[in-house]
Amino acid sequence: MIIMTDADVDGSHIRTLLLTFFFRNMLSLIEDGHLYIAQPPLYRIQSGKEHHYAYSDQEKDKLLKKLDGKSVAIQRYKGLGEMNPEQLWETTMNPAGRTMLRVSVEDALRADETFNVLMGENVQPRKHFIQSHAKNVRNLDI
Repeated sequence: MIIMTDADVDGSHIRTLLLTFFFRNMLSLIEDGHLYIAQPPLYRIQSGKEHHYAYSDQEKDKLLKKLDGKSVAIQRYKGLGEMNPEQLWETTMNPAGRTMLRVSVEDALRADETFNVLMGENVQPRKHFIQSHAKNVRNLDI
């Protein structure tokens, strides 16, 4: 089973929900090593006839420094639906070049804990989390 969500913050939220579902309802899938997360890119950077994919803002910044002085076009994927079929195959579907992360019980447990704190019925842990982490927010994707 492969979870394939967008590379942005919204995709991370959806991935957390799915991991929580699998952890709570299909734990054997995770324990047996059959759950993976596909890693689609967040950016496509075109320079002349060359193109590169970046999977994070840090990777994009590193690529831009490397291409310093060259004319570049940057495309940020807001979702997998913005990729044409060839790009989706090249970056996320093709077994020869894709990146898949195997989900461990620890990954799913952390997702379940995060889901409980941020989305659970008990308000106090969510309030405490927000108050504790509000000053540390660096990149807020609204």
